[in-house]
Amino acid sequence: MIRPPAYLVLSDGAVFEGSAAGYAPEGHVTSGEFVFNTALSGYQEVITDPSYAGQIVTFTYPHVGNYGVTPLDDESSRPWCEGVVVRELSPVASNWRATQSLEAYLHDRGVSVICDVDTRRLTRHLRAHGALTGAFGRAPLEVVARQAELAVGTDQANLVDLVSCSAPYERGSGDRHIVVLDYGIKATMVAQLAERFRVTVMPSTSSAAEVLARDPDGIFLSNGPGDPAALSAHVGVISELLDARPLFGICLGHQLLATALGATTYKLPFGHHGSNHPVKDLASGRIEITAQNHNYAVAADSLRGVRVSHVNLNDDVVEGLVAPEHRCFSVQYHPEAGPGPHDARYLFDRFDALVRHGKVED
Repeated sequence: MIRPPAYLVLSDGAVFEGSAAGYAPEGHVTSGEFVFNTALSGYQEVITDPSYAGQIVTFTYPHVGNYGVTPLDDESSRPWCEGVVVRELSPVASNWRATQSLEAYLHDRGVSVICDVDTRRLTRHLRAHGALTGAFGRAPLEVVARQAELAVGTDQANLVDLVSCSAPYERGSGDRHIVVLDYGIKATMVAQLAERFRVTVMPSTSSAAEVLARDPDGIFLSNGPGDPAALSAHVGVISELLDARPLFGICLGHQLLATALGATTYKLPFGHHGSNHPVKDLASGRIEITAQNHNYAVAADSLRGVRVSHVNLNDDVVEGLVAPEHRCFSVQYHPEAGPGPHDARYLFDRFDALVRHGKVED
């Protein structure tokens, strides 16, 4: 397949050549913050994860799209990433579940792709220089370079209110009721909760009074995009909910809960994105292979009166917290695993036990 040429330019001036695919009208340029994802499969779940809002995803695996897409694998109602970078974009969908090719799926949803890129070189550049803003598109190099200079990242960006649901909705039929604060929740996460609870998902802008008016047995803080330091209003709501009900936070929810407990957050050099990150459970010594998607982390030296429960074995980043006196715990990684290994799904059972018995179990 012959595709039109395209350019990719990072904010530090690095230039990459490739081909335009997906939604790629002549002259169109896409900008955002570039990150790389190391998963070998699950590209559709990654692309539809609301936590990627504001970001352009580079897949390190060289061959993407070979099994097509299906509505069954969507993690939200639409792709939220700004764009996609791949080495080789498969034109053929070889899977009985597929309803269309990945390229057709992205084209129909207005998501631009640049393929035939040296993604190994791009990934090494991002590892060396950190997450960078930039642009790519089917336009002259000088046009793409100009847009790269203007591109904005996720620092100090409140993106959760953009991706959150606009009205409450319910799932599941368990004997305990959970309220979810939706900062950009994934469908697989809702499904895991709905297997155990009656679930009410509420918009990110909900007040503590609105949450408690639903009379929940527990409160869940979801994943989501952007900088936790820009979400002081959301932290304020969580502060009001502390001690009112048992809480469990994942990813951004973990960062916001930690902030409500007095900790601070910082931006990682290039983030953790993929389904193969080793994490150690400090209580049991067990090693979990985890799915991750975050650019920010909780500063270990800012924690007071909170126990670190999990750490990342690649770089010692805080991956989990427990505050028994507040009846809450959280993890930085994604135990729902969509995509990824299921090593950590026990954490949903731990939340069930917390809701039923009122204490965090190791």
